This record gives sequence, structure tokens and C-alpha cells, in this order.
Amino acid sequence: MNWNTMRSCWSNTPTLKVIGILLLGQLLSFSVALMSITSSLIAQFGVDAPLTQSLFTYGSLALVYGSILLYRHQKPLVSWYWYLLLGFADAQGCYLVIKAYQYSSITSVTLLDCWVVPWVILLTWIFLGTRYSLWQLGGGTLCVLGLSLVLVSDTWDGSSNGGGSKPLLGDVLVIVGTIFYAISNVGEEFCVKNKDRIEVVTMIGVYGFLVTAIEVSVLELKTLESIKWSANIVLAFAGYGVSSFIFYSLAPFVLKLSGSTMFNLSLLTSDMWAVIFRVFFYHQKVDWLYFLSFLVVGIGLIIYSTTEKKSVPASVTTEDENLNNLEYQIINGENEST
Repeated sequence: MNWNTMRSCWSNTPTLKVIGILLLGQLLSFSVALMSITSSLIAQFGVDAPLTQSLFTYGSLALVYGSILLYRHQKPLVSWYWYLLLGFADAQGCYLVIKAYQYSSITSVTLLDCWVVPWVILLTWIFLGTRYSLWQLGGGTLCVLGLSLVLVSDTWDGSSNGGGSKPLLGDVLVIVGTIFYAISNVGEEFCVKNKDRIEVVTMIGVYGFLVTAIEVSVLELKTLESIKWSANIVLAFAGYGVSSFIFYSLAPFVLKLSGSTMFNLSLLTSDMWAVIFRVFFYHQKVDWLYFLSFLVVGIGLIIYSTTEKKSVPASVTTEDENLNNLEYQIINGENEST
């Protein structure tokens, strides 16, 4: 059995496809948990350089996937300014959400970060013409409610790290950051579904690197000069770079198979993967609400993915109608001539 046969069998079997999307989404969520853990290690070492972290990620994406694109000798399928907008939105979303932790509590940031889901639903509805059933909306709501159980558990345990120095400013940063995230996800979904995946990842890396490099020179240059680099700090940066590279490499698959809404719903379980790290590496006790939360989010993901319907683009419908009309005219003309 060759690769094309296996891929055809996979795509034509709904159950296998749903299982594949769920597993791939959880692999993405796992990589996000690794990104969070390495980011927290960098913060514990006294380094506050979120833009520099993203700079290494975008640079590696541009280098690896850009080499593949150059080897193909392929001309860009999308104008450069759209990729610039995509890279700018992605870079700002990463920066604003990470920066918000300095002003607001972890509980507030995590809760408000869920706002990316309704933003994505709204943008896909307006610009991509995606229509959601009540079952899909119910599954998405169930995922958000499941995550709220984690926040309740953190509040009871007192692990929210206080209210932060400027909670209102932190909350505003998160909300604005989720808007940028939504723009980036929806734009990437459109590109990977209609254009080339390698090109999309390459251009996000290229323009994300350019935008982030300019911002680093303005905002973080003095911070980098004051860092006393050590092996632990370098390893933490490397861990973040590897995990984020995996995330950006796999993200287009979920976006192409199921869309940006399912993509963001899958990422809601990243907090629960982080709990597993806390249990095995730091030997911390976990409240039972974490396990219940994981179960509720999993049920919500299954409901959303199993009730998802593929919409037929208007262009395809128009082409089919034109083809039918053309066939009718040909047959009608033959009958008249006969």
C-alpha cells in the first residue's frame, strides 16, 4: 500500500480523521505546554526577553522552510504584504500575552486568553464564510467551561500569584493580544487551505523575524546587554525554540484539516499538560478538578470535531453550475442539428 492509498483511506474514513485531528491537536497543545514551561524557566533565571524568544523561533522557521522553498524554485503564491500582516499579527499576539503576566495574575491572563476562540469564530464567519452548527458552538462552550475548572482550582489553592501590579493594564494587553492571535490564525487557515503550506510557514518566519528584530532593537537591546548568559539560560532558550518550532510546523495541518476554531479549542488543554509536568518533575499534588477539566474539554473537542461539516466554496458551486449549463447547451445543440 503506497502513501497516496493510505492518505485516501484516511481522508475517506470519518472516524480515523476525527481521531487524527484530536491527536494532532493534543500534540500541538503538548508543545504549547513545553513552551510555557521553558518560558517560566527563563523568567526564573531573571531574564525578561519575550521578543528575543520569538526571534529565535521565527529565524529557525525562515531558515529551515525557506531552504525547502528555495530548492523548489517556486514563485510566491500570495503577495508579500499579506504575509507581512500575518507575521506582524502573530508577533504582536505572542508579545502582548507574555507581557501581560508582568501586570496581571496568571488566573486572569489564562481566562482572558480564551477570548481568542470567539474572535476566531467571528472572523471566520465574516471573512471565510464558515458556518457553525449549534452542536459545534455547544462543544466550543464546553471546552471553555472545562478550562474554567482549572482556574477555579488555582483560585482555591491560592496559586494565582496575586492580582498583579496593574491588573487592568494586563487584562487589556491580553484581550488585544487575542485579537492579534485570531487574525493570525484565520489568515494562516485561509492560506494553508488555498495555497502552499511550506510557503506559509516560511513567510511567517521571515516577516515575523523582521518585525521582531526591529522591536528587539527598540525594546530589549538594553535587557540583552545586561544578561549574564549561562548554560542553563541557553538550554532554556533552546528548549523554547525547539518546542515552538514543532508548534509552528504542525499548526498548518490542524488549520487545514479542521480550521482555526478547532485549533484554538485544542490548545485549551495545554494547561493540563503543564500539570502533568508539575506532577512528574516537581512532584506537586494536583487537585481533582484538573482531571475533571481535562475530561470536560476532551468531550467538548469530540462534540465539535464529530459535528463539523465541510462547506462547499461558492466558486466550486458556480463552476459546477457552469459546467452543467455547458453540457446542456452541447447536448441541446446536437439534438437540434439532428
